[in-house]
Amino acid sequence: MVDSPYLVRPGKKFKLSDFKTDDTGKFKDRKDAAEAIRRNLKKLAKLQDVLYAQGKHAVLIVLQAMDGGGKDGTIKHVFSGVNPQGCTVTSFKQPTHLELAHDFLWRIHQATPAKGMIGIFNRSHYESVLVERVKELVPEKVWRRRYDAINDFEKMLAEESTTILKFYLNMSWEEQKRRMERRLSDPRKNWKFSPDDLKERKRWDDYMEAYQDALHRCSTEWGPWYAVPADHKWYRNWVVSDTIVRALQKLNLHYPPPLKGIEKLKVT
Repeated sequence: MVDSPYLVRPGKKFKLSDFKTDDTGKFKDRKDAAEAIRRNLKKLAKLQDVLYAQGKHAVLIVLQAMDGGGKDGTIKHVFSGVNPQGCTVTSFKQPTHLELAHDFLWRIHQATPAKGMIGIFNRSHYESVLVERVKELVPEKVWRRRYDAINDFEKMLAEESTTILKFYLNMSWEEQKRRMERRLSDPRKNWKFSPDDLKERKRWDDYMEAYQDALHRCSTEWGPWYAVPADHKWYRNWVVSDTIVRALQKLNLHYPPPLKGIEKLKVT
C-alpha cells in the first residue's frame, strides 16, 4: 500500500465529501506539473519493462468513476509509454447471458493479470455494489454480502503476488455537467454520449452513497482505494502515475540473472 493524501485508510472513518475534487496538491497549474508527469511516465515504462522480464509479480489497476470521470483518458495518458505486450485493458460492460449464469466474480477472475503483466480494469467487479445497488437490480441482502466476497477475492489475488491499486476518479457534479456539455457540442465526442447518462446523473446522490460505502468497506491493506481529485485531468494523471510508480518501486523489481556461462557464448 502506498501512502497518499487520497488514500482511503483501511478501518478508519471515511467521508467521500471530505475529499476535494479540484485539488492540485503542490502544483500551481498544468505547466507546473508537466515535467513531474513526464518523469513519472518515463519511470513507469522502465519499471514495467522489468516487471515483464522478471515475471514474478502482477499488477491490477482498477478504475471507477461516474460518467465522464476520465477512465478512458487516464488509461490513454498514464499508460501511453508502456509496452503493449505487458499490459491488458478490460472494459466491463453489461454482463452477457453466460456471465449472468455464473457468480458475479466469474468474469472478473478470467481477466485478472498474469505474472509479469499490468492489468487495467475500466469499471470492474465494483459495478456489482454500485450500479446493481443503485438500480436495484439485485436485493439489498445480495449486494451487502458482496463486500466481503470482494475483499476475500482481492486478498487471494494479493497472496498470489498481485499488487492491487484501485482509483476512484473523484469528479464534482459541476465538472460532470461541463464535460457532458462538451460531449454534446463537439461532433468528435458525440459518440461518447448516451441519453442514459442523463438518467444516471439524476441518481448522483445515490451513487455517491454507494461509492462511499464501497470505498470504505473495501479499502484494505492488500487492495487500497484512492479517491483521486479528477476535476483537473492533468492532476489526475499525476496522482495515478505517481501512485503506480511508487507501488512498483516497493516491489524491488530486477531483471532475471543471465544464463550461466553466457560470457562464453559467441554470435557467429
